[in-house]
Amino acid sequence: MPLIDMYQRPGFLLRRAHQISAAIFEANCSEMGLTQAQYGALMVLQEEPGIDQTRLARALAFDKVTVLRVLRGLAQRGLVVRELSQSNRRQMSLRLTAEGEHLLMQSTAPVQHAYEQLMAPLTPQHRTQFIALLQQLTDGLGEQARATFVPLARQSSGS
Repeated sequence: MPLIDMYQRPGFLLRRAHQISAAIFEANCSEMGLTQAQYGALMVLQEEPGIDQTRLARALAFDKVTVLRVLRGLAQRGLVVRELSQSNRRQMSLRLTAEGEHLLMQSTAPVQHAYEQLMAPLTPQHRTQFIALLQQLTDGLGEQARATFVPLARQSSGS
């Protein structure tokens, strides 16, 4: 197989796109010291205070080691509190601290800027198509992933 064929394979391009996405995100959020994984965890914790580590891992499609690493870093910075769950003493309940809430609020503009920067090469129509195709790919092959993905239930706009 010629090398050019490898450069046009989905796996290579997805890995490269992820590298670019992470670099853009981290450049925009460097003043806050925030990674994509940390931002995702903060977002889920804001939406679902008291969630346990297993549900958090599934909501982000992280394995247990990754979610633990992310949580330790956030806890060391005083952004997240881990405590024994009131309903199940074998689980850790997670919530944002006031500092975590504040950092999440501060990150809104830089995160949006990172998104716009990442999507800048695409027309609005191509952006929609790109997201739809990625969704179709991940939905269609999700069972083959190393980490389970269980999105949080969407709340209705009336609640």
